[in-house]
Amino acid sequence: MSVDIGNRLRHVRLMHNLSQRELAKRAGVTNSTISLIESNASNPSVGALKRILDGIPIGLAEFFSFEPEKPRKAFYAADELVEIGKGPISYRQIGDNLFGRSLQILKECYQPGADTGKVPLVHEGEEGGIVLSGRLEVTVDDERRILGPGDAYYFESRRPHRFRCVGPVPCEVISACTPPTF
Repeated sequence: MSVDIGNRLRHVRLMHNLSQRELAKRAGVTNSTISLIESNASNPSVGALKRILDGIPIGLAEFFSFEPEKPRKAFYAADELVEIGKGPISYRQIGDNLFGRSLQILKECYQPGADTGKVPLVHEGEEGGIVLSGRLEVTVDDERRILGPGDAYYFESRRPHRFRCVGPVPCEVISACTPPTF
């Protein structure tokens, strides 16, 4: 049995109206620790998870037995997209609760020069996207392409990858990944 600790933690944190920063402060851990766990990039020990859950507060048994209802909302206005990015990259997510969902859809906006980082991203699943405007340099393994409006990408996410806006204007992309990784 596999438990999605990251999405479960995000859901419980949001239910208690806590930011990642506030939970980190309460639990005595760094903000990046909460972020890494919620994105499933880090798997906490039982002790670390208990310390984090004490900051909500919720017990381990309740955390693992909690089964929220899947969202039933089907339509979202533009102002209902949830910003989960920061700095020069905006990631606006469809739906605020992806708990139990297998797909994440984003409207991404990269400011000129914005980059996902020199260290390539690697995670489980698949992802794809279509460039709406601007130019996006996409690197997957040793392949690099500059994509413009109408161009697209689709690959297994365990292949090292990176995104960078090239050119003088912002780049907008509609993307999807499975499972949700942000």
